Amino acid sequence: MATLTATRAAANFPVGGFAGAGVLNVAYGTYTLAANPTAADILKACRIPAGATVIGGWLRGEDIDTGTAALDIDVGWAANAGTGVGATADPDGFGNFGVLNGTAVTNYLPEGGFLIPLHGTLATGPKSFDAETTIQCVFNAPANAGGTGTVSVVVFYVFN
Repeated sequence: MATLTATRAAANFPVGGFAGAGVLNVAYGTYTLAANPTAADILKACRIPAGATVIGGWLRGEDIDTGTAALDIDVGWAANAGTGVGATADPDGFGNFGVLNGTAVTNYLPEGGFLIPLHGTLATGPKSFDAETTIQCVFNAPANAGGTGTVSVVVFYVFN
């Protein structure tokens, strides 16, 4: 198991701050996989500040699995120092997406790859975090072939 860290998730990268109640904020991270990830690899994508209420977002990437689809990625969060939602890690809290085949979808993603809205625990409403939190991807299964390319996570949040 390896832990990969996107630039915007690094400990020395500044986390967004309070921009006003109800103002849409965005945290995002992009990482280029130079090698096929293995099962249980973690990609730290980005960090959200204490007080953030996540309302949505995306998992996006190139057609990383060029063989018979096997690549399986979940999006969630690492445990934080808070007492609320993020106090316990939930590796698939924003989506247990299953195998991502990267197949083109006419009028949605015609060039192939994957573009999936965050969902998971958001199905019951926004999730508020009382401490700074790392948003992460967990690779449950590697790509069958290929395994290289860019993966991005975008998280939309507000402050209440």
